[in-house]
Amino acid sequence: MGKKDRKNLSIIDKELKIDGSISSTGKLIIKGQVTGTIDGDIVIIAEDGVVNSSSTKVSSLTIGGNFKGDVSASKELIILATGICAGKVECQDLIVENGGVLNADVSCKTSSRLAPGKESASFMAGLKKEKQIEL
Repeated sequence: MGKKDRKNLSIIDKELKIDGSISSTGKLIIKGQVTGTIDGDIVIIAEDGVVNSSSTKVSSLTIGGNFKGDVSASKELIILATGICAGKVECQDLIVENGGVLNADVSCKTSSRLAPGKESASFMAGLKKEKQIEL
C-alpha cells in the first residue's frame, strides 16, 4: 500500500483545547475546542466541538457543533441538525439540515454543473411573466 492510498485521520478529542494554527491533510475531526486558523481538506466539527476561527480554508466542512468565524469551503459546507454556524461563509454547495442554525454572510459559488446565467435568466423570465398577470 503506497502513501497515496492512505487517508490521514486526525482527532482533536473532547478534553483538548488548541489555540493557534492547524494545517492538516485528510480528515480532521474536532470534538474539543479550537481557537485560531484551520487549513485542511475535510474538517468535521462534532456535536461537542467548538471552533472560533479567524480563517478556515477547507474543501469540505461539516458542522455538528459550534463554529464562529470566517470559512472558505471550496466544495461544500454542511450544517447538521445540531450545528450552529455564525460569521462569514464562502462555499460552493451549502446544505443546512432541519434544526441547523446559520447566522452568517453567505456567498455560494456557482457549481460547474450549471451553465452560468442560463438558470437565473429563465428564473427571472418566469418572475416577469408572473408580474404581468392581472387580477
